[in-house]
Amino acid sequence: MASIDSYGALIFTYPTFLMPFATWVMLGYYRSIPEDLEDAAMIDGATRLGAFWRVTLPLAAPALLSVTLFAFTNAWNEFLFAFVFITSEQLFTLPVGLQQLVFGDIYPWGQLMAASLMMALPVVAIYIYAQKYMVEGLTAGSVKG
Repeated sequence: MASIDSYGALIFTYPTFLMPFATWVMLGYYRSIPEDLEDAAMIDGATRLGAFWRVTLPLAAPALLSVTLFAFTNAWNEFLFAFVFITSEQLFTLPVGLQQLVFGDIYPWGQLMAASLMMALPVVAIYIYAQKYMVEGLTAGSVKG
């Protein structure tokens, strides 16, 4: 039962670590979006929520994607919370599992490098997939017409 409690503690603790950073980044980005765009949407008949949903949120998509990618990368590579809270070997995260390969001063470099590469592949794949949407969102308002 202790391992389930530890796993739950990890799930609920980690988002509280990234939330202030994500809020800070998004706040700065939302402040850069002109309020006149929302006002124009509300003059055209949109509600405040409708203006946010149809105008502000699409403009904030690049920032949301950036924060999401950053949060995912940090969560994927997180070591300290998992090392402290998870006690069962069956629930170890990949970084903690990599650390378990090292015995004293014996480093199995081949296994460590292969495991590190395999661990990095999902993150690289997500970045490659999201790059198209990131560039698309950043350049959406740059050209008139």
